[in-house]
Amino acid sequence: MKVFSRWLLLTATIYMQRSIKNTIIRDLSWLAFNARVLQEANDPENHLLDRLRFLGIFSNNLDEFFRVRVATLNKMVMLGKSAKVHLETNPARILRSIQHTVLTQQQEFDASYSDIIRELNQQHIYIKNERQISRSQKEFVSRYFEEKVRTQIIPLMIESIPQMPLLRDKSIYLACVLGKTTESMAHRYALIEIPTLVLPRFVIMPSDKGTTDIILLEDIIRFNLPMLFAPFGFDRFMSYIIKVTRDAELETDNDVNTNLIDELEKGLKNRKKGRATRFVYDRLIDPSLLNYLVHRLGLTKKDNLIPGGRTHNFKDFIDFPSAIFSDLKVRQRPIVHPLLRQPCRIMEVIEQRDVMLHFPYHSFDSIIDLLREAAIDPYVQSIRIALYRVAKNSKIVNALINAVRNGKQVTVVMELRARFDEEANMRWKTQLEDEGVKVVLGIPNMKVHAKICVIKKREFNKTIQYGFISTGNLNENTATYYGDHTLLTTDRRIIADINRIFDFVENPARKAASIRACRTLPVSPTTMRSAMLAKIDKQKKLARKKKPASMIIKLNSLVDQILIDEIYAAARAGVHVKLIVRGICCAHTELRNIKGSITGISIIDDYLEHARVFVFGEGADADVYISSADWMVRNLDHRVEAACPIKDPLIKQELTDILNIQLAENVKGRILDNEQSNSYVERKENEPSVRSQEAIYQYLLGKKY
Repeated sequence: MKVFSRWLLLTATIYMQRSIKNTIIRDLSWLAFNARVLQEANDPENHLLDRLRFLGIFSNNLDEFFRVRVATLNKMVMLGKSAKVHLETNPARILRSIQHTVLTQQQEFDASYSDIIRELNQQHIYIKNERQISRSQKEFVSRYFEEKVRTQIIPLMIESIPQMPLLRDKSIYLACVLGKTTESMAHRYALIEIPTLVLPRFVIMPSDKGTTDIILLEDIIRFNLPMLFAPFGFDRFMSYIIKVTRDAELETDNDVNTNLIDELEKGLKNRKKGRATRFVYDRLIDPSLLNYLVHRLGLTKKDNLIPGGRTHNFKDFIDFPSAIFSDLKVRQRPIVHPLLRQPCRIMEVIEQRDVMLHFPYHSFDSIIDLLREAAIDPYVQSIRIALYRVAKNSKIVNALINAVRNGKQVTVVMELRARFDEEANMRWKTQLEDEGVKVVLGIPNMKVHAKICVIKKREFNKTIQYGFISTGNLNENTATYYGDHTLLTTDRRIIADINRIFDFVENPARKAASIRACRTLPVSPTTMRSAMLAKIDKQKKLARKKKPASMIIKLNSLVDQILIDEIYAAARAGVHVKLIVRGICCAHTELRNIKGSITGISIIDDYLEHARVFVFGEGADADVYISSADWMVRNLDHRVEAACPIKDPLIKQELTDILNIQLAENVKGRILDNEQSNSYVERKENEPSVRSQEAIYQYLLGKKY
C-alpha cells in the first residue's frame, strides 16, 4: 500500500495544475468502449463465429478491467483521506456506477449469447449440456473423461480444509454440493478447477449426419461426478460454475537498487493471491453454497458479487472451433510491400528511401526478413532493439539469437513489466542471455514502451545505420489483427535519436542528458507532451489568423487533462478537430460555443485499431507523426515512449489517405458523443458504404511505388 501511495501521488501531480472539468470519467468511458465490442456480438450482419469471438473479447476485456482498474479504485477508497490527492474525485461513486453498468451489460451479454445459441441451433450446431446427450454421446463423454480429464483434476473438499484454498484468477471452478439419499440433511461442498490450460474447453461429440454437437469441458466433468464421488458414498450432486477475478497490480519498489526480477517474482506471486475484485457465479446456485463461499473467500456485498448464467469465462469463446462452419469467408491475405518482395536486400531498399508498413494489411514477414538479413550480413556489427510483447514462438527472438551466433553484438531492451506478459518476458530474458544476447531491463518505475530498433553496419570504412520505429509490438501473431504502422528508415536524425533513447535506457543515471538531447523524435518522459502542445498551439495561431487549421488525432485512449483542455482551446479558436479513438475517450465533443468543431468516432471491426497517428495542419505543410504513446499521463510522463515525424511526402500522403478512409467509416464507426450513446455513424443519402478496414486493404493493394 505504501508503494501504491507513492505512485498515486506521483501520477496525480499533473492534475494539481488545473481542475478536472468537461470530461468523461475514464472508467465509464472504458465501459462504453466495451459496450461497442458487445454491439459487434449483437450484430446479426456478423458471422456467428465472429459474434462468439466478440463475446470472448468482451469477457476478457472485462476481466482485465476488474483486475486493474477496479482494483486501483478499491485502493483509492481504502486510502481515503490519507491520500493528499486523487486521480479520481470520488472513487466510491465511480465503483457504484461501474457495478450498475456491468450488471446492465451482463444482462445484454446473456441475451446476446441466447440469441447466438438460437441461430447456431438453426444451423444444426448444438452446445449440449450433460443432461441433453444421447446414449452414444454418454459413452463418448465417459471415455473422454477417463482417458483425458480424470487425471487432470483433484477435487478439493473445502469444508475439511482449515484455510480456503487459493482460487486462481483466470480459472473457472465447479462448485459442488454432494449429498446422500440416506442422510437427507447432510451435505458436503467441493471445488473442482476446470483444466482449460491443458484441455480444450469445447469438445465435439459424435453427432448425427448434418448436425454438430459440442459439449463444454465443465459439463463433461458434471456428467462424471458420480464416477468421482460415488466411492465416498455420495449419490446426489448439484454443481455450479464460479469465478474469481483478483487485483493484478504489480507494485515494484522505486529504489534504483532494487532487484527488479526479485520484485517481479514476488509481485506475480502476490497477483495470484491478490484481493478479489469480482466474484461471478451461476444465478441458480444453491443459496447455502453461495453464502458459504462468500464467507470463506472473505467477500462482502461491496465486492462485485455478480450473478450470471450457467457458463462463465467466455474469453475461451475467442477460440471457439472454426472448423465446424462451412461458410467462413477467407480473411484478406497480407500484402508483401511491393518494394520488399523477396528476393531483395531490404537494407539496400531503405538506403534509397523510407518505407512504411501498415499492419495487418502488409505482411509482418518483412520485419523478420530485415532482422534475418542483418543476422546474416557479414558487415553488420550490432543490433539494438526494444521488445515489449513478443509472440509465443517468436521469429524475432530467433533472428536475434542467430545474429549473436553469427558474431553480431545484440542488445535487447526487454520490458519485464508488460502487463500480463511478465512471466513470458522473464523466460525470454533467460533464453536470450543464455545465447549471449545482452539484455537490458530498462528503468526502475518507468516502463520502456517505445517500439524501436537500430542496425549498425560498417562496410568499406563507411558506417550506415538502419532503423525502424513502430506504433505496435514486434509480434508476428498480433500483427495479423492489430492495426499498426512501422517506418523503416536510414534518416540520420531519426537514427541518432533512437540511439539516444537506447543510451538512456541502458544507463539512465549517466545518460539522462542523452534523451533530453533528442531533437527530431518527441520522447516521453521529456519532450512528448511539450511537442504535442506546441503543434496544437501552432494550429490555434493559424485559426486566429483565419487560415486553414485542423488536427486529426488517432489514439487508443485520450485521457490526459492538459491535452484535452488544449483540444478544447483549439476548437474554440476555430481549429477543426477530428478524433479517432478506439477505447477510452474522456473528451467531450460538444461544449458551449464549439459545437461542431470537434467530431469523434470509434471503429470496432475485425482488426483492433492500435495505431497512434497525429496530423497537425493540411496538405504538404502538415506535420504528421506516428507514436507508441497514447495521450495519458502514464504514457507522457512516466514511460519511455517515442513519436516520429513523417518527412517523406509520399508516406505522409499515404498515412493521411488511410486516416481519411477511417474518417469516412459508416459501417463499423460509432459516434463519440458526450452521452457515450455508441450510436452508429449514419450513412447520408446516396453516400457509398465505407467499411474502412476493407477499403484500406483495397487502397494498399492498388498502391504503386
